[in-house]
Amino acid sequence: MFLLPGPRVAASASAAAARARAVSAVTVKKMALTQVSSTKCFEGYQKVYEHDSYELKCKMRFGIYLPPKAERVKCPVLYWLSGLTCTEQNFITKAGSQQAAAEHGIVIVAPDTSPRGCNIQGEEDSWDFGTGAGFYINATEDPWKTNYRMYSYITEELPHLINTNFLVDSEKMSIFGHSMGGHGALICALKNPGKYKSVSALAPICNPMQCPWGEKAFTGYLGSDKSKWEAFDATCLAKTYSGPLLDILVDQGKDDQFLAAGQLLPDSFITACTDQKIPVVFRLQEGYDHSYYFIATFITDHIKHHAKYLNA
Repeated sequence: MFLLPGPRVAASASAAAARARAVSAVTVKKMALTQVSSTKCFEGYQKVYEHDSYELKCKMRFGIYLPPKAERVKCPVLYWLSGLTCTEQNFITKAGSQQAAAEHGIVIVAPDTSPRGCNIQGEEDSWDFGTGAGFYINATEDPWKTNYRMYSYITEELPHLINTNFLVDSEKMSIFGHSMGGHGALICALKNPGKYKSVSALAPICNPMQCPWGEKAFTGYLGSDKSKWEAFDATCLAKTYSGPLLDILVDQGKDDQFLAAGQLLPDSFITACTDQKIPVVFRLQEGYDHSYYFIATFITDHIKHHAKYLNA
């Protein structure tokens, strides 16, 4: 009888030590994030953090909206990928996503669009390649391959960072984006069957292998062998997709100057999805262009689309 308390005390002490180690480990991991700003919005908080990225070998920033619900329960996460020239600031200040995110209890994470300050020759020379134009792929060509690994950053490093440091449900995440970011969202979902509960895009670059923006970026980052480009082209990926059912929502402005210029090519993607029996709702929006006014108009529809799956 009197021997029983001993093991119990030992077990209790051991458990306490384990908890202390776990707390210490979490504290260390949380110290890796530096809060840049925090602003109350719709009873939640719009925050920006900075961290050292092991994938990109530089400091990176991301915006994160924490709905009021996130103070007490784990919430699903919706990742937003921005377009060419953007930082984490464009979406969080212009899209007007916070009210819908608060209402549906969804955390929204908005990262930067490329590595920055890597001192690579030529990275600041043009607006559609290099800084602000990472294209959400993993570069294989020098001098870009060391830092320009946005695909791995978005699909692996960033989710791990978010899951470790915030009260979120790691099993429930979705992804959406605009233009270059729409391309990024589509390829991330199509390359990782089952990882994301849903995907949507606004004016995405649907077939980068066949448009000037994509040809420039893919040649620079991936080299001249076009067979390697297919792994990062949504239209090519849709043609071979065989994973769980994906319900894709795409909005496109009819007066988008980049649609007219042949940069976006949604018809190619829709055809590939139709042939592969992938459900896609494509809405051509009369009078809308490529701007954040277009995004702000339809952002609530997109958050509702994801909420159907994230809150199921």
